[in-house]
Amino acid sequence: MFWPMLAIALGFLGLAVLGVLAVRVFLEAQRLGRQVADSARRINRAAEDLERAALSAAQAVEQV
Repeated sequence: MFWPMLAIALGFLGLAVLGVLAVRVFLEAQRLGRQVADSARRINRAAEDLERAALSAAQAVEQV
């Protein structure tokens, strides 16, 4: 009777460990998603700045 109880206890322990790891993976995936979104916003802002700079440079060349 000892071995079946030990197997059940180890099974529950394994599920608990997997649950903790799943929560950690979920939280890290959320953090990564926030970082990707922030990077995308920064890239878009830099692209808009570059477009404005290119437009003003083109206008300066036209005036010359």
